[in-house]
Amino acid sequence: MSENQEVVKTEQPEGSRPVSVTSETSLDVHTDAEASQQPPNKHKIDILMKATGNAPIMKRKRWAVEPDKKIGWITEFFKKHLRLDKSESLFLYVNQAFAPAPDNTVGNLYECYGIDGKLVIHYCKSQAWG
Repeated sequence: MSENQEVVKTEQPEGSRPVSVTSETSLDVHTDAEASQQPPNKHKIDILMKATGNAPIMKRKRWAVEPDKKIGWITEFFKKHLRLDKSESLFLYVNQAFAPAPDNTVGNLYECYGIDGKLVIHYCKSQAWG
């Protein structure tokens, strides 16, 4: 055992084997080979939000989102970010073509419709396409 590891022993009921857990006190450093072995869904996906029609323009257009987030969550997040009333609608469109279902994940849409390392989503307050 190296000097930066600490052993923690827990008491167990009679008749069971003792368990020891080691904890590293140093930072985890991953090499490129280790990073490629990790599941691809651990990274965030860049989405580019573009205003359409009467939608307010956001100062920040590029967002990094976890791939397992659903479009419904994205819609609610941007409604709050844009300070829209609960009664106001926000419509999202992928590549100016179609409105994704609220239960679609960002990762799935990126795999199918991602362009140049990002997913382009247009947003507006009234229906524009589809």
